[in-house]
Amino acid sequence: MTMLTLMRALCAAAIVLTLAACGTPGVVRGDAPSAGEVAEPVYRLGPGDQLRIIVFGEEQLTGEFLVNAQGDIAYPLVGAVQANGMTVEEFSARLTEVLRNGYVRNPNVAVEVMTYRPFFILGEVERPGTYPYTANLTVENAVAIAEGYTYRAETRRVFIRRAGETVEREYRLPSNIRVNPGDTVRVGERRF
Repeated sequence: MTMLTLMRALCAAAIVLTLAACGTPGVVRGDAPSAGEVAEPVYRLGPGDQLRIIVFGEEQLTGEFLVNAQGDIAYPLVGAVQANGMTVEEFSARLTEVLRNGYVRNPNVAVEVMTYRPFFILGEVERPGTYPYTANLTVENAVAIAEGYTYRAETRRVFIRRAGETVEREYRLPSNIRVNPGDTVRVGERRF
């Protein structure tokens, strides 16, 4: 082996190691939780969620309402009520407080999510796109909904950008990684 060939090999190895250490820009590595420690995230309302609101004894205030792009619902009598970023319980308490302030003497409010906002899957799946969220959705379920991996898909890791976040995180597969409403799942292309 000549000295020039040795130098080229060392430079190539240094470049590969440098690139491997850098990772993918804008990606945070997240270890998937083990099966025994899967923490259920607290669901926060957001645009696209369809809510059923029941005010007992007040039929004109009972119905289904959509959280609009601004994160509000248009509610009878009171107008826009902010829902974005709140849990169902927090929103129910907020609506009860709003109704109690001059509209209903002693409101008894129940709120439930009828339809969750969709999730998004893109990259190396057969049918990338927007899909309705279903309860307890995992990455494997999301890929199945998108009709599986393409032949170029990287099946050992996936990237997820959670709703409301600007950075996607890398997760190792296979595991029971949850997909939440509004999340964007990206299946990368494998390196040959």
